[in-house]
Amino acid sequence: MENDPVAERFSSIAWALDERLRRIVAASEAKAMGRGGIASVSRSTGVSRRAIHVGLRELEDHPEDMAPRRIRRSGAGRKKITETDPTLMSDLESLVEPVTRGDPISPLRWTTKSLRQLSEELGAMGHVLSHTSVGILLQELGYSLQSNAKTLEGGKHPDRNAQFAYINAETSARLERTEPVISVDTKKKELIGPYKNNGKTWRPKGDPEKVNVYDFIDPELGRANPYGIYDLASDSGWVSVGTDHDTASFAVATIRRWWLSVGSKAYPNASELLISPDGGGGNGSRVRLFKLEIQGLADEIGIPITICHFPPGTSKWNKIEHRLFSFISMNWKGQPLVSHEVMLNLIANTRTKSGLTVKAELDSNPYPTGIKVSDEEFSTINLVRHSFHGEWNYSIHPREG
Repeated sequence: MENDPVAERFSSIAWALDERLRRIVAASEAKAMGRGGIASVSRSTGVSRRAIHVGLRELEDHPEDMAPRRIRRSGAGRKKITETDPTLMSDLESLVEPVTRGDPISPLRWTTKSLRQLSEELGAMGHVLSHTSVGILLQELGYSLQSNAKTLEGGKHPDRNAQFAYINAETSARLERTEPVISVDTKKKELIGPYKNNGKTWRPKGDPEKVNVYDFIDPELGRANPYGIYDLASDSGWVSVGTDHDTASFAVATIRRWWLSVGSKAYPNASELLISPDGGGGNGSRVRLFKLEIQGLADEIGIPITICHFPPGTSKWNKIEHRLFSFISMNWKGQPLVSHEVMLNLIANTRTKSGLTVKAELDSNPYPTGIKVSDEEFSTINLVRHSFHGEWNYSIHPREG
């Protein structure tokens, strides 16, 4: 048929089409034409109407996330530059070391250097690659170009960056000596029951999970307080799901559980323990009860415990937020936390490509609020403040006897 664009297009690629692709291409043309398209395309291409109908069903049933069919055998093609240049990644990471930007221990690292500048600097180090490739490699390393606008929870303390650097130095020194270093914090409180949980999960089409319209707290199930511990050296987490109040006693009880169950076995020769909490909440830098409870733990395990708090308004930079809590939230997205058991299972089954493992336990013990620590009780704490910001950085040693 002369001047038939469908026939011309189909004829130009017919040599590359197998039987399945012939009907799919024809079906795509018919679908685009609308009413009468099947008959018209059948005449133009020679593909039967029955085959076009089959192709239309295949187009309708095609999963949107289906990966394209592989043409080349697995492993064929040019090798990745990181395979032929083994030092490239480490050299690139050294150029964007976050300690120079005031965020030395967060995995959400960023740089103000342009990709072209980084490409030029890598060239001076003997690596030849384009600025586009640099951007791809930075994403593989977990970097992204970040703005510092609206990232702080409060006012910026003048020694914020210096405290980040101090925590980084204290952490690095202990990790080199294979001493235990943990990041701790309380995750957002969660309603237990059939309540909406943000995110989506796979379910039969048209059959979403039914949840309550209103988030009125269930008086029997209440809220859950997940308090987490992230072990930096082993890339492992421990979460106590509390059913009472989020207090200093609850925080230290969780640390004690972790140490007795995991920490003491993983670090049998430990001579001290470093903990990095944020500056507020039950484990805040001004909470007397937290220090008193830590003293009791130090007496019990027989080694000093050093605390390095994050400065005010910077809890989002705490390692646990990005290495543990973010992955827990991803794992239970779209899953109503209908019971404590469901919550525990979702936490404990959180995994990452880096090898993160998590243990979770329910803590139904009471942790009353309003406990005051008198001056006399506080004076019994064997507390040694560091020379740099002693209100944030201090060590509590076991008491004699």
